[in-house]
Amino acid sequence: MQNAIELATKVGEELKSRKLILSIAESCTGGGVAHAITEIAGSSEWFDCGFVTYSNSSKTELLDIPAALIAQHGAVSEEIAAAMAQGALANSEAHLSLSTTGIAGPTGAVPGKPVGTICFGWVVGGIPHTERLVFAGDRKSVREQTVVHALDKLLRYIKEL
Repeated sequence: MQNAIELATKVGEELKSRKLILSIAESCTGGGVAHAITEIAGSSEWFDCGFVTYSNSSKTELLDIPAALIAQHGAVSEEIAAAMAQGALANSEAHLSLSTTGIAGPTGAVPGKPVGTICFGWVVGGIPHTERLVFAGDRKSVREQTVVHALDKLLRYIKEL
């Protein structure tokens, strides 16, 4: 498996060649995706901004997600991941976006959403995509797997453009 910085480098190369700009919205990863991206010299050419919206109120205030939508689906849902990605796009100068929201653990599980449940959102080429996965491992491992998966899937979507 590639590491996050290697993947972010490949994402950056693809975005730069297409003259596209990325924005991100993170919850459970707490800026991990942004960290991987900004480890790369020159990432300002293809990365606009990242929102770390850990609380529900910050999702509402910074990403324009209706509180009623969060109440209906829960913050860890594909619906909220999609709304986060769309909010990051709408509140930036970017052309595409990704989002992460989940339960990294060791606590926080609820019925139907065990520890390790992660929901992803991507908006690429104007098309929203979502995915829900459950990762095994401790908090650090779940967060690392989440960052890697978010970037890997983003790279795949970009290459399909």
